[in-house]
Amino acid sequence: MSAEANKELVRRFFETIEKENYDALKDFCHEDYVFYPQIGTPFPGVEGLIESEKKNFDAFPGFEMPIVEMVAEGDLVAAYFIFQGKHTGIPFADVPATGKEARFSLMILLRISEGKIIEQRSFVDVHDIIRQIKD
Repeated sequence: MSAEANKELVRRFFETIEKENYDALKDFCHEDYVFYPQIGTPFPGVEGLIESEKKNFDAFPGFEMPIVEMVAEGDLVAAYFIFQGKHTGIPFADVPATGKEARFSLMILLRISEGKIIEQRSFVDVHDIIRQIKD
């Protein structure tokens, strides 16, 4: 796929996540898909991604995640987001819902194989989010 086609795939993928259409995520993910939320234990399969994303949306119901910038080269796409939402749902990182607004940046690096996303790595400052909802 071309770099532009990869970017379009990634754009539609995140629009699907923002709509919380979890069943449709399987259409975007390669059978060997792995999600790395930060550096640490990976979540293999689309089920790991859904588990992770659902927790975020359940903690910040209706939060927005517009893509600010996107760069593609070869089989890689990097996307930069500004997330914002109110912590009114389930606990986030063991912090019970506070009703406070959180706004944070996020970088995600995705690798594309055979027209699908095979690897996703997220880079976010979780301590910044916790600081915002606790202060």
